[in-house]
Amino acid sequence: MRVGELARRTRTTVRALRYYESVGLVVPRRLSNGYREYDPVAERQVAQIRELMALGLAVEETRPFVESIADGTDTDVCAAAVATFRSAVTSLQTRIGELTAQRDALNARIDAAAGRVSPVVPAIPADPSSLIGNGLPALDFYATDGRPVTMSDLGPGRSVIFVYPLTGRPGVDLPRGLLEVHGARGSTDQAMWLRDHHAELLAAGAARVYGLSAQSTGYQRELAHRLRLPYPLIPDPKLTLAAATGLPTLTSGDLTLYDRLTLVIADDVVEHVFHPILDPPSHALEVMSWLTKRRSAG
Repeated sequence: MRVGELARRTRTTVRALRYYESVGLVVPRRLSNGYREYDPVAERQVAQIRELMALGLAVEETRPFVESIADGTDTDVCAAAVATFRSAVTSLQTRIGELTAQRDALNARIDAAAGRVSPVVPAIPADPSSLIGNGLPALDFYATDGRPVTMSDLGPGRSVIFVYPLTGRPGVDLPRGLLEVHGARGSTDQAMWLRDHHAELLAAGAARVYGLSAQSTGYQRELAHRLRLPYPLIPDPKLTLAAATGLPTLTSGDLTLYDRLTLVIADDVVEHVFHPILDPPSHALEVMSWLTKRRSAG
């Protein structure tokens, strides 16, 4: 087959095929008229190169596999192939270690920077149900999906904001004083339940769902990525929403967190407040039931 047909069949470019030829991997026959003619086996060879490169191998590292296709040998038992695989795995492990160290260093800097910011002193806590019938202040945040969120302009329909104290990272100690803060734990389980019932919450009448805590952006992004949350989280490390509205907080020593509650905002007016939340993991079902009843009544 000609080079154009091979490029089409393997979904690659003529330029890439010319390169494979130049390094002696996929070499065509030269016809008397000067045209290149590829044997049918070239299609498998090119497919093998592309597959292995997608796994992280360099072009030259695909040579034993490509040659074994031409020879008709079994690549899985080829000693050179096994050595290449092991070398590639070692390189990947080294790279993973480097990237993990970079991520942890960046998260540490994010957390250290957030820790140096003096929290705004919250307003005198009031019964959060007093917010019902009022709008939220015009506070601007950036959620974990990178989008701006304005509390006074969340959009039409019902918005559900579950406010939680904090979550931890696997293998990382929780912040000092956490164990002494009653009600601070269990946020990860609640986030997972909200994730698993997110579609049902939307079907029950929620136009959008957010999570909000006083944790830094680094913590929240890690949680959203690890749990694959379908809804964004809002970082409020300065407790600005608490200062503006009197939302209840939890304090132990120098650690101040949001108390657990959920706000339902309908057309930018607080319609309902769930507080206290006695069973965080099953709270999503409680919200879902409330939304379903409101939709049926309305």
